[in-house]
Amino acid sequence: MGTYKQNRTAEDIKREIAAIVRELKDPRISDHLISVARAEVAGDLSYVKVYVSAVEGIEVAKAATKALTGATGLVRREVGKRLGLRKTPEIKFVADDSIEYGMNIVKKLEEISSELKGE
Repeated sequence: MGTYKQNRTAEDIKREIAAIVRELKDPRISDHLISVARAEVAGDLSYVKVYVSAVEGIEVAKAATKALTGATGLVRREVGKRLGLRKTPEIKFVADDSIEYGMNIVKKLEEISSELKGE
């Protein structure tokens, strides 16, 4: 559990990176439904780990992570400019399968629901 400032900064960074991702022209990102799942900021606010997820699965998320890693300089500069931070944190992108996992849970719940209605 982080401090109030850490949590607020993490949410601000998450929001801004999500907006920046929508603006990028890279086909590995723009051709898919990419989502910023969460951001974790270090205690001294010098480092942030951004978890990226895709509806299409973990492989698409890994490709998007690779593209975002290549654009880290641009993303970091834009985050610093938009948020007006004194020191913009170093950004590391990590592929996450949380959306795919959630979709699987929804499918299983629907299957159980249809089985119960059939009885």
